[in-house]
Amino acid sequence: MLKQLTNRVYYMPHYSETDRPALGLICGDSFSVIVDSGNSPAHARDFLELVDKMDKPPVKFVILTHWHWDHIFGMKTMGFITISHEETKKTLEYLQTLKWDDASLDARVETGEEIEFCRDMIKREMPNRDHLELKLPELTITNKMEIDLGGVTCIVEHVGGVHAQDSSIIYVPNEKVMFLGDCIYQDFYSGEWSYDLDELVILLDKIKKYDVDTYITGHQNPQSHEEMWRFFDDLTSIGKIVDKEVSLDKAVAPFTEVRKESPTEEQLEYIQNFVNGNQKKSQK
Repeated sequence: MLKQLTNRVYYMPHYSETDRPALGLICGDSFSVIVDSGNSPAHARDFLELVDKMDKPPVKFVILTHWHWDHIFGMKTMGFITISHEETKKTLEYLQTLKWDDASLDARVETGEEIEFCRDMIKREMPNRDHLELKLPELTITNKMEIDLGGVTCIVEHVGGVHAQDSSIIYVPNEKVMFLGDCIYQDFYSGEWSYDLDELVILLDKIKKYDVDTYITGHQNPQSHEEMWRFFDDLTSIGKIVDKEVSLDKAVAPFTEVRKESPTEEQLEYIQNFVNGNQKKSQK
Protein backbone atom coordinates (compact mmCIF):
# COMPACT_ATOMS: atom_id res chain seq x y z
CA MET A 1 0.00 0.00 0.00
CA LEU A 2 0.98 3.63 -0.43
CA LYS A 3 1.94 5.51 2.72
CA GLN A 4 -0.90 7.61 4.10
CA LEU A 5 -0.17 11.16 5.20
CA THR A 6 -3.71 12.37 5.81
CA ASN A 7 -7.25 11.20 5.10
CA ARG A 8 -6.93 12.40 1.51
CA VAL A 9 -3.21 12.30 0.71
CA TYR A 10 -0.93 9.32 0.07
CA TYR A 11 2.56 8.97 -1.32
CA MET A 12 5.08 6.46 -2.63
CA PRO A 13 8.47 7.16 -0.99
CA HIS A 14 11.52 8.16 -3.01
CA TYR A 15 14.06 5.47 -3.89
CA SER A 16 17.58 6.82 -4.18
CA GLU A 17 19.19 3.74 -5.75
CA THR A 18 17.71 4.63 -9.15
CA ASP A 19 16.69 8.21 -8.32
CA ARG A 20 12.96 7.48 -8.16
CA PRO A 21 11.27 10.58 -6.69
CA ALA A 22 8.31 10.45 -4.33
CA LEU A 23 4.95 10.24 -6.13
CA GLY A 24 1.70 11.51 -4.64
CA LEU A 25 -1.98 10.63 -4.70
CA ILE A 26 -4.66 13.14 -3.70
CA CYS A 27 -8.15 11.62 -3.34
CA GLY A 28 -11.38 13.57 -3.70
CA ASP A 29 -14.96 12.34 -3.54
CA SER A 30 -15.34 12.59 -7.32
CA PHE A 31 -11.86 11.70 -8.60
CA SER A 32 -8.19 11.53 -7.64
CA VAL A 33 -5.01 13.13 -9.01
CA ILE A 34 -1.43 11.90 -9.12
CA VAL A 35 1.58 14.13 -8.44
CA ASP A 36 4.41 13.40 -10.93
CA SER A 37 4.56 10.44 -13.28
CA GLY A 38 7.72 8.65 -12.21
CA ASN A 39 11.18 8.16 -13.67
CA SER A 40 10.31 5.21 -15.92
CA PRO A 41 7.42 3.11 -17.21
CA ALA A 42 8.28 0.56 -14.49
CA HIS A 43 8.08 3.22 -11.77
CA ALA A 44 4.70 4.34 -13.09
CA ARG A 45 3.41 0.76 -13.23
CA ASP A 46 4.59 0.05 -9.67
CA PHE A 47 2.71 3.11 -8.45
CA LEU A 48 -0.47 2.37 -10.41
CA GLU A 49 -0.55 -1.20 -9.11
CA LEU A 50 -0.62 0.15 -5.56
CA VAL A 51 -3.34 2.67 -6.45
CA ASP A 52 -5.45 -0.08 -8.03
CA LYS A 53 -5.46 -1.98 -4.72
CA MET A 54 -7.02 0.99 -2.96
CA ASP A 55 -10.74 1.67 -2.84
CA LYS A 56 -10.48 5.27 -3.99
CA PRO A 57 -12.19 7.40 -6.67
CA PRO A 58 -10.62 6.92 -10.12
CA VAL A 59 -7.58 8.94 -11.14
CA LYS A 60 -8.35 11.71 -13.63
CA PHE A 61 -5.18 13.83 -13.85
CA VAL A 62 -1.42 13.65 -13.39
CA ILE A 63 0.22 16.92 -12.31
CA LEU A 64 3.90 17.45 -13.12
CA THR A 65 6.09 19.48 -10.79
CA HIS A 66 8.80 20.13 -13.43
CA TRP A 67 10.48 18.77 -16.54
CA HIS A 68 13.37 16.67 -15.19
CA TRP A 69 13.50 13.09 -16.50
CA ASP A 70 12.81 11.41 -13.16
CA HIS A 71 9.42 13.14 -12.92
CA ILE A 72 8.21 12.70 -16.50
CA PHE A 73 9.43 9.42 -18.04
CA GLY A 74 6.40 7.50 -16.68
CA MET A 75 3.83 9.87 -18.19
CA LYS A 76 2.89 7.73 -21.20
CA THR A 77 2.45 4.67 -18.96
CA MET A 78 0.28 6.60 -16.51
CA GLY A 79 -2.12 7.23 -19.38
CA PHE A 80 -4.06 10.07 -17.75
CA ILE A 81 -4.60 13.69 -18.78
CA THR A 82 -1.46 15.55 -17.68
CA ILE A 83 -1.22 19.07 -16.28
CA SER A 84 1.98 21.11 -16.20
CA HIS A 85 3.35 24.62 -16.40
CA GLU A 86 3.59 25.90 -19.98
CA GLU A 87 7.41 25.94 -19.82
CA THR A 88 7.40 22.28 -18.77
CA LYS A 89 5.51 21.45 -21.95
CA LYS A 90 7.91 23.48 -24.08
CA THR A 91 10.88 21.60 -22.66
CA LEU A 92 9.12 18.27 -23.18
CA GLU A 93 8.58 19.19 -26.83
CA TYR A 94 12.36 19.46 -27.11
CA LEU A 95 12.99 16.25 -25.14
CA GLN A 96 10.78 14.41 -27.64
CA THR A 97 13.33 15.22 -30.35
CA LEU A 98 16.19 13.53 -28.46
CA LYS A 99 17.40 9.95 -28.56
CA TRP A 100 17.81 8.09 -25.27
CA ASP A 101 20.16 5.22 -26.16
CA ASP A 102 23.48 4.90 -24.32
CA ALA A 103 25.53 6.56 -27.04
CA SER A 104 23.21 9.57 -27.27
CA LEU A 105 23.18 10.02 -23.48
CA ASP A 106 26.97 9.76 -23.36
CA ALA A 107 27.29 12.33 -26.14
CA ARG A 108 25.07 14.83 -24.31
CA VAL A 109 27.17 14.41 -21.17
CA GLU A 110 30.27 15.19 -23.24
CA THR A 111 28.73 18.42 -24.52
CA GLY A 112 27.48 19.39 -21.06
CA GLU A 113 23.80 19.23 -22.00
CA GLU A 114 23.26 16.27 -19.67
CA ILE A 115 24.98 15.56 -16.37
CA GLU A 116 26.71 12.33 -15.41
CA PHE A 117 24.49 11.63 -12.42
CA CYS A 118 21.28 11.71 -14.47
CA ARG A 119 22.87 9.71 -17.30
CA ASP A 120 23.98 7.00 -14.88
CA MET A 121 20.63 6.85 -13.08
CA ILE A 122 18.70 6.65 -16.35
CA LYS A 123 20.83 3.68 -17.37
CA ARG A 124 20.38 2.04 -13.97
CA GLU A 125 16.60 2.53 -13.86
CA MET A 126 16.08 1.67 -17.54
CA PRO A 127 18.84 -0.54 -18.96
CA ASN A 128 16.76 -0.78 -22.15
CA ARG A 129 15.13 2.36 -23.52
CA ASP A 130 14.20 1.12 -26.97
CA HIS A 131 10.50 1.67 -26.35
CA LEU A 132 10.67 4.81 -24.20
CA GLU A 133 8.06 7.25 -25.49
CA LEU A 134 7.52 10.76 -24.17
CA LYS A 135 4.16 12.47 -24.44
CA LEU A 136 3.14 16.08 -23.93
CA PRO A 137 0.88 17.47 -21.19
CA GLU A 138 -2.65 18.08 -22.45
CA LEU A 139 -3.30 21.01 -20.09
CA THR A 140 -0.92 23.81 -19.11
CA ILE A 141 -0.94 26.68 -16.62
CA THR A 142 0.82 30.03 -16.80
CA ASN A 143 0.64 30.88 -13.11
CA LYS A 144 -1.93 29.12 -10.97
CA MET A 145 -4.99 26.88 -11.09
CA GLU A 146 -7.34 25.25 -8.61
CA ILE A 147 -8.84 21.79 -9.08
CA ASP A 148 -11.96 20.67 -7.21
CA LEU A 149 -11.76 16.90 -6.70
CA GLY A 150 -14.99 16.80 -4.71
CA GLY A 151 -14.70 17.44 -0.98
CA VAL A 152 -11.10 18.53 -1.41
CA THR A 153 -9.26 20.95 -3.68
CA CYS A 154 -5.67 21.24 -4.79
CA ILE A 155 -3.87 24.37 -5.94
CA VAL A 156 -1.16 24.16 -8.59
CA GLU A 157 1.12 27.20 -8.63
CA HIS A 158 4.23 27.99 -10.64
CA VAL A 159 7.01 29.00 -8.24
CA GLY A 160 10.24 28.63 -10.25
CA GLY A 161 13.55 28.41 -8.43
CA VAL A 162 17.10 27.64 -9.51
CA HIS A 163 16.61 23.87 -9.68
CA ALA A 164 14.16 24.22 -12.58
CA GLN A 165 12.59 27.49 -13.67
CA ASP A 166 9.32 25.72 -14.57
CA SER A 167 8.81 24.26 -11.07
CA SER A 168 5.29 24.16 -9.65
CA ILE A 169 4.02 23.25 -6.19
CA ILE A 170 0.78 21.39 -5.43
CA TYR A 171 -1.03 22.48 -2.26
CA VAL A 172 -3.97 20.70 -0.65
CA PRO A 173 -5.64 23.28 1.64
CA ASN A 174 -8.06 20.85 3.32
CA GLU A 175 -5.18 18.60 4.39
CA LYS A 176 -2.49 21.28 4.84
CA VAL A 177 -0.11 19.27 2.66
CA MET A 178 2.23 20.67 0.00
CA PHE A 179 4.10 18.76 -2.70
CA LEU A 180 7.27 20.75 -3.43
CA GLY A 181 8.72 18.53 -6.13
CA ASP A 182 12.39 19.53 -6.39
CA CYS A 183 11.95 23.32 -6.33
CA ILE A 184 13.95 23.82 -3.12
CA TYR A 185 17.04 22.03 -4.44
CA GLN A 186 20.17 23.43 -6.03
CA ASP A 187 20.82 24.24 -9.67
CA PHE A 188 22.89 21.33 -10.91
CA TYR A 189 22.47 21.71 -14.67
CA SER A 190 24.80 24.69 -15.14
CA GLY A 191 28.19 23.71 -13.78
CA GLU A 192 28.87 23.31 -10.08
CA TRP A 193 25.80 22.87 -7.86
CA SER A 194 24.64 26.30 -6.72
CA TYR A 195 22.09 28.43 -4.92
CA ASP A 196 21.19 32.07 -5.57
CA LEU A 197 20.09 33.93 -2.44
CA ASP A 198 17.79 36.37 -4.26
CA GLU A 199 16.02 33.54 -6.09
CA LEU A 200 15.78 31.51 -2.89
CA VAL A 201 14.10 34.36 -0.99
CA ILE A 202 11.56 34.85 -3.80
CA LEU A 203 10.81 31.12 -3.83
CA LEU A 204 10.40 30.85 -0.07
CA ASP A 205 8.07 33.86 -0.02
CA LYS A 206 5.78 31.99 -2.44
CA ILE A 207 5.87 28.85 -0.29
CA LYS A 208 5.48 30.72 3.00
CA LYS A 209 2.05 32.17 2.19
CA TYR A 210 0.40 28.74 2.48
CA ASP A 211 -0.70 27.12 5.76
CA VAL A 212 1.15 23.80 5.63
CA ASP A 213 1.57 21.04 8.21
CA THR A 214 3.51 18.60 6.01
CA TYR A 215 5.83 19.11 3.03
CA ILE A 216 6.66 16.36 0.54
CA THR A 217 9.83 16.83 -1.50
CA GLY A 218 10.95 14.74 -4.43
CA HIS A 219 13.93 13.03 -2.84
CA GLN A 220 13.52 13.16 0.93
CA ASN A 221 11.08 11.90 3.53
CA PRO A 222 8.07 14.13 4.32
CA GLN A 223 8.91 17.03 6.63
CA SER A 224 6.81 18.78 9.25
CA HIS A 225 6.35 22.54 9.04
CA GLU A 226 8.83 22.99 11.89
CA GLU A 227 11.45 20.72 10.31
CA MET A 228 11.19 22.29 6.88
CA TRP A 229 11.34 25.89 8.06
CA ARG A 230 14.24 25.15 10.36
CA PHE A 231 16.07 24.06 7.22
CA PHE A 232 14.84 27.01 5.14
CA ASP A 233 15.84 29.52 7.84
CA ASP A 234 19.30 27.98 8.20
CA LEU A 235 19.79 27.90 4.43
CA THR A 236 18.71 31.53 4.06
CA SER A 237 20.96 32.57 6.96
CA ILE A 238 23.93 30.85 5.28
CA GLY A 239 23.16 32.68 2.03
CA LYS A 240 23.10 36.02 3.85
CA ILE A 241 26.39 35.28 5.61
CA VAL A 242 28.06 34.32 2.33
CA ASP A 243 26.60 37.47 0.77
CA LYS A 244 28.46 38.14 -2.51
CA GLU A 245 31.64 36.26 -1.60
CA VAL A 246 33.18 34.17 -4.42
CA SER A 247 35.85 32.42 -2.31
CA LEU A 248 34.99 29.45 -0.09
CA ASP A 249 37.71 30.23 2.46
CA LYS A 250 36.59 33.85 2.73
CA ALA A 251 32.95 32.74 3.07
CA VAL A 252 33.67 30.23 5.86
CA ALA A 253 35.38 32.86 8.04
CA PRO A 254 32.28 35.08 8.54
CA PHE A 255 30.14 31.97 9.12
CA THR A 256 32.41 30.91 11.99
CA GLU A 257 32.41 34.45 13.34
CA VAL A 258 28.61 34.82 13.25
CA ARG A 259 27.72 31.31 14.41
CA LYS A 260 30.60 30.99 16.91
CA GLU A 261 31.29 27.49 15.57
CA SER A 262 32.69 25.81 12.49
CA PRO A 263 30.19 24.74 9.82
CA THR A 264 29.03 21.14 9.72
CA GLU A 265 29.76 19.13 6.60
CA GLU A 266 26.25 19.88 5.32
CA GLN A 267 26.53 23.59 6.09
CA LEU A 268 29.90 23.70 4.35
CA GLU A 269 28.25 22.24 1.26
CA TYR A 270 25.61 24.97 1.31
CA ILE A 271 28.27 27.66 1.77
CA GLN A 272 29.98 26.25 -1.32
CA ASN A 273 26.63 26.26 -3.18
CA PHE A 274 26.13 30.00 -2.55
CA VAL A 275 29.77 30.72 -3.43
CA ASN A 276 29.26 28.82 -6.69
CA GLY A 277 26.13 30.85 -7.38
CA ASN A 278 28.05 34.09 -6.84
CA GLN A 279 30.80 32.89 -9.17
CA LYS A 280 28.25 32.17 -11.89
CA LYS A 281 26.80 35.66 -11.47
CA SER A 282 30.23 37.27 -11.70
CA GLN A 283 30.93 35.43 -14.96
CA LYS A 284 27.80 36.70 -16.69
